[in-house]
Amino acid sequence: MKKFLFVAVLLISQLSDAQVFYRKSEFGAAIGSSHYFGDLNSNLGFSQIGYSGALFYKYNFTHYIALKLGGAYGNVGYSDKFSKNYYQQLRNLSFKSNIYEIGVGADFNFFQYAIGDFEHRFTPYVSLGFNMFWYDPYTTYDNKRYYLRPLGTEGQNFEEYKSRRYKNHAFNFPIGLGFKFWLSKGLTISLEAINRSTTTDYLDDVSTTYIGIDKFTNVDPGPYPEVSSILQDRSPEVTTTPIGMKDRQRGISTTKDQYMFFQVGLSFRLPTYRCPE
Repeated sequence: MKKFLFVAVLLISQLSDAQVFYRKSEFGAAIGSSHYFGDLNSNLGFSQIGYSGALFYKYNFTHYIALKLGGAYGNVGYSDKFSKNYYQQLRNLSFKSNIYEIGVGADFNFFQYAIGDFEHRFTPYVSLGFNMFWYDPYTTYDNKRYYLRPLGTEGQNFEEYKSRRYKNHAFNFPIGLGFKFWLSKGLTISLEAINRSTTTDYLDDVSTTYIGIDKFTNVDPGPYPEVSSILQDRSPEVTTTPIGMKDRQRGISTTKDQYMFFQVGLSFRLPTYRCPE
């Protein structure tokens, strides 16, 4: 009996000295808001904020560097009616788009971050990456949704304007800042703001110049649906003098569109046990 008690005490003592470590793999999800910056929001306004969500996997190489793989969804949009610029108010364009993206990135911690270590419980970090994303801008007219890319609002359906054609996918380069804090055991909460600089100027279907309403109405048969002549220049809805004359500026083609996610994330790392040597 004394031998049994001795063995039991010894085992309990060793287990109490055992340390809990956490795997390098990390799984998580995030939710938050999304926002667009481009030809319809050139002054960085925040009048039309969308929503976003993400799923991700991280591999923590060290306490300072992690590789990140993930997918995300966002909803963006804007309208000229929110602008303080008088010309944009007359232009009267608007759009919305769902965005789906997948990509790879890396987080670089400012401080050592170690789950389970109270002395290294939080850190700000920089996030960088490379994504591919899909988008499809649309607008609403007469209570109906119209997708803008096939309508060729800047003349894309004409051969002479074929350089303005765009696809429904492009690339973006995320860069931003975050802050993370481990709550309990392997659980981490994070807050981050990541901006996406894209390779397209047509996230909002606006980039170059008007081609003139005659291109939409005086060609029989025309290459456009009838509603195209209305949606390519919506200034007649707010003024008696339309502004959509041929070669007049419609957008700013020298800059690409961007969008940003503000998200709160929750992630976990599974434990692994071993006895100290």
